[in-house]
Order: sequence, then structure tokens, then C-alpha cells
Amino acid sequence: MKGALRNILIGVGIGMVLMGSFSLGRWSKNDKNLPVSSQNNFLTVTDEESIVTNLVEKATPSVVTVSISKTQIINNSPFIFDIFGGFFNSQNQNQETEQIEKDIGTGFIIRSDGLIVTNKHVVADTEAKYKVIIGKEEEVEVKNIYRDPVNDLAILKVDKTDLTPVELGDSDKLKVGQTVIAIGTALGEFRSTVTKGVISGLGRGIVAGSSLSGSEKLDGVIQTDAAINPGNSGGPLFDSSGRVIGVNVAVSQSAQSVGFALPINLVKESIDNFDSTGQFDRPYLGVNYAMITQQSALLNEVPVGAYVQGVVLGSPAEKAGIKNGDIITEIDGKKLADDKNTVLATYINKKKIGDSVSVKIWREKGEITLNVVLEKSGN
Repeated sequence: MKGALRNILIGVGIGMVLMGSFSLGRWSKNDKNLPVSSQNNFLTVTDEESIVTNLVEKATPSVVTVSISKTQIINNSPFIFDIFGGFFNSQNQNQETEQIEKDIGTGFIIRSDGLIVTNKHVVADTEAKYKVIIGKEEEVEVKNIYRDPVNDLAILKVDKTDLTPVELGDSDKLKVGQTVIAIGTALGEFRSTVTKGVISGLGRGIVAGSSLSGSEKLDGVIQTDAAINPGNSGGPLFDSSGRVIGVNVAVSQSAQSVGFALPINLVKESIDNFDSTGQFDRPYLGVNYAMITQQSALLNEVPVGAYVQGVVLGSPAEKAGIKNGDIITEIDGKKLADDKNTVLATYINKKKIGDSVSVKIWREKGEITLNVVLEKSGN
């Protein structure tokens, strides 16, 4: 009986060892006897983590913090003035000043000789001084700022060479659902903050702005659920290959996990223009508009296009006879639609200053065609 019991115990022990060996073998990615799904699941988790960590390690030296330096008026009145555009009581004779230095945004290096991209609203205060923090602590003064009059973009020039530029991607090839990673100075306090998410939508139209730069209509922007906070503005949005595919520009104040980024191809057009002219001269039409979707067009029995909500005085649009309430349906024979590649701004941005464009308009249930000569923004 004892011999039989011993044999049973030995058999159980051997079985446990074999089970343990099999269990360990299941987690070995080199085990060819595993089901393919088990091997792939293990490898996928490992690769996703390494992709993010490797990307962050490579990209972080190219991401900078933008800091502002400004003299601020302080007093004991109920109205306090600060760098974000508040008000102060000008009747108070006991005003004092203090020097404010604060991290306010993010940027990324695009040229090794000192060119950095950020948002225009980050450096909107023309009376302030700015510097960028490269790496952990290296502070470099911004010598020149070139602000785009059309888009929420700016190029900063610093006197430093041998910088590490980012690699720019192609925002026309983006797909909803693909992984994106944002790096920036979250809340103007936490430098090199990394967040991860997906592209939630493409071709969005938003109105963004600040108290200093005012509001601005932005079309064709990328929507993402990667956490973007104040301070991330101007920072890069990367794809999983480490290429910049967007510039973080805004976060919704009325919802969580809704952020927006300017597509990088728009930035590349601005950079090309800057390289050839040394400034951000861009053509403009001079209208405020909202794109009419296919569904809205059917419901309201109007054509798809850009509904003109306002015309800028003295603009090319006003000179050509475009009016409030017009619906722009075509530019040079190309139909407009509520799509990132066919919105009005996309067509205008591809034109040059001085170009004459044919604009087809739906007005009072009829169509007319006007010729508009595009001018330099700000003229």
C-alpha cells in the first residue's frame, strides 16, 4: 500500500513539473509550439511599449518649452492685470510692477540652425520677451519671431546650431483610429509630459484663440483623445513612427479627452513659404464662413459649400462683391465640401498672392461667378 501511495505521489509530482514547464513555455516568445494568437499577443504588448519609449527617448531632445518674460503691473485694486490679458484699475496711483517669467507653451525644432515651430497664440504678446528651454535646463533667448497672419503658427529663431530637428510626416495619409503621442509642457509646469491616444477625427473646423490674439477660424484640424492641456500648445503630435503629423493647438473647455492639432502639411506649406520669402506672406480671401454639410444642405435645400457669415472690409472678397449669406460652392471649378481636402481654406492656402480665382456663388436661389484677386493678408 505504501509503495502504491508513493508511486501515486511521484506521478502527481511529475505531472506538476510538466505542467509548470508547459506554463513557463507558454510565455516564451521563442516557443514555436504555441498557438499563433498567444505568441502575437505577447509580442504586440512588448512592441507597443517599446515603440512609445523609444519614440519619447528619440524625440524629447527636439521638443522645447517656450517661456515668457514680461513686466507686470500689480496693485491692490479689484482689477488685476496679468500677462494673460486681464484688466487693472488705471486710477490707482500706487501701482507697482514685478518681472514675470513663466513657462507658457511648447515648440519643436525643425532646423538644426535654430528654427522652432510653435503656435502664434503662444507668442502673441509683441511687447514681451521669449526664450526656449532646450533639454533639461538650457535657456536660449528668442531673437526673432515670425507670426503667420492666416494660421495659428509662428516660427522662432534662436542663435544656436547643432540642434536636433524632428522628422515631419504626411498628414494627408492619416486615418481615424491610428495611434498618436503628444509631448509638451503640460499646464505650463510639467515639462516633457507624454500622453498617448488615437486620432478621433479628421477635417474638423474649430474656432480657437486667446485673450491676446483673439479668436481664429481653423479648418481641417486633427481631433485626438490624447490628453492636451494648456501649455501643450505649439507642441508636436507624433505618429507611432516618430514623425510629427500635427501641431497641438487647442483643447475643448466643455469636454474631456477632446484636443485638436493643426495638420503638419499646413505647417510644411508655411515653412516652404517662409524659406522662400523670409516671412509668412500668405494670400487671403477675407471671409468668415461655416462649411455646410451634405445633410444640412438637404435639410435646408441649399448647395454644399462655404456659408459666408462675414466679409472683411477692404478685403479681396468685398472688392469682388461677395456678400453675407452667400454660399461659395466652387473655387476655380473645384467643388467645396465638408472634407479636410475640399474646404475653402485648403484651396486658398494653395494659391499665391496676386492669383485671380474664379469663385462660384449660390445667392438667392441662383448661381453667379465672381473673379477675386487674392492679396497679402493684412493689406
